[in-house]
Amino acid sequence: MRSITPARLAAAGLFLLFAATLILWLAPANGYDIRLVDPAHPVAPLVVLAKEKPVRGGGAIYFVDIRERPAHLLERLLPWTRPEGASLVRSPPISTTLERSIGRQDMTDSQKIAAVVALGQLGYKVKAQFGGVSVLLVQSDAPAAKVLQPGDVIVAAAGQKVASVKALRKVLARRRPGDIVTIRYRRGSRTREATLRTVADPENPKRAIIGVTAEDQLQVKLPFRVMIDTGSIGGPSAGLAFALDILQELGRNVAHGRKVAATGELKRDGSVKPIGGVKQKTLGAREAGVDVFLVPAGGNTREARRYADGLRIIPVKNFPQALRALATLAPKT
Repeated sequence: MRSITPARLAAAGLFLLFAATLILWLAPANGYDIRLVDPAHPVAPLVVLAKEKPVRGGGAIYFVDIRERPAHLLERLLPWTRPEGASLVRSPPISTTLERSIGRQDMTDSQKIAAVVALGQLGYKVKAQFGGVSVLLVQSDAPAAKVLQPGDVIVAAAGQKVASVKALRKVLARRRPGDIVTIRYRRGSRTREATLRTVADPENPKRAIIGVTAEDQLQVKLPFRVMIDTGSIGGPSAGLAFALDILQELGRNVAHGRKVAATGELKRDGSVKPIGGVKQKTLGAREAGVDVFLVPAGGNTREARRYADGLRIIPVKNFPQALRALATLAPKT
């Protein structure tokens, strides 16, 4: 029989420690995600304009994003095991599929709004309006699942045009759960019509719904083509950066020779709204070596300054203010 030596005890202890650490690392921290830093990206390579004439030596516009993944249990219990600059956040109370669908739709809308705001700033005639109800997710056990699918756009219900989610709800408010309703919808380039049965809203059994999660579909009319390809990146927070770069690509010296990062949800009226993940986005701007970082005024600005470490933070409330702030910067030499 072998005797138990201190060396064997130490080896066994190290093995158990390694095994416990491995288990904690592989085990998911259910309900929690990790936000990770991603260096800011130049916008210009993503933008295609029919009338492009970029400023030479005029600097560049950058957009910032965050990467997110499910957290490991070890990362939840021991903060020092998280990647540098990462934050632990609660997972959104929706499915991953729905979250991605919303993110893609928000990104698409942000690109359309950026083009409308930028070209409007230059005096072009532009138009933006809601053109239907864009389906993001269909409840699997609802009758609508046999008809609709994500990506469809509902344009009429019960013989009435519906340009928004609000308009669709108004039509359904006159129906009871179980009633039949005829809808017209677009799928790709084709418009179709179908009849389906309404169901009861789980939160209000007397309210009729068709069992879809949807958003207003924004339609824009521009004087020429503007295309922005961000791949799988979702969300609305790059709108301000897109609009600034569109002006830069059309020959207006927006960056004044500097590397300018910007974040903020851009609205049709040109206002800039707050966004999430400011800590990681500020660190991402720093990693890219930008000169200034435009951030929505208020709480976003205060948080960005906590992590700026010398990076100049410029608070903005709207698009014209962002342009004025950049115009006051001395050209970089």
